Parts: sequence; C-alpha cells; structure tokens
Amino acid sequence: MPMQAHEIEELLRASFPDAQIEVQGSDGVHMAAMVVDESFRGKNRVQQQRAVYAALKGKMDGPAGDLHALALTTRAPD
Repeated sequence: MPMQAHEIEELLRASFPDAQIEVQGSDGVHMAAMVVDESFRGKNRVQQQRAVYAALKGKMDGPAGDLHALALTTRAPD
C-alpha cells in the first residue's frame, strides 16, 4: 500500500523529533523529503541519508513496495 506524506513525516518525526521536516508528493510512491537536523552535523551525506532510511523502518525496501522512490535532502541547521 503506498505511503502518504503524513505517514512518512510521522516515521521521520519519531527519529528526529526536533528536525525541520518537509515531505512532498501526492502519488504515494514517488516522494521527496527534506530533513534538517542537528544530529547530521559532522556527518557526510551518505551517513545522513542512512539515518533517514533507518527511520523509515524498511518502508523503502519492504515487500509491499510501500515507498518506491524518495528524493532526500538532508543537512544540519545553518
């Protein structure tokens, strides 16, 4: 079952409660997310994106194909 933007945001918010999070997309399959969180400071982009994928609890690669594509923008706050 495709995921909605609010479901993705809820999963991300559980792991990054103080983050600035924006999720966009309306088809439930191809989505975009921006996560700005202090925990990303000092981490490279791969480390940041791995943390986001971990927060999604397998929804990216789940057997149901809940989320086919997620364009990620991650960074520490300015």
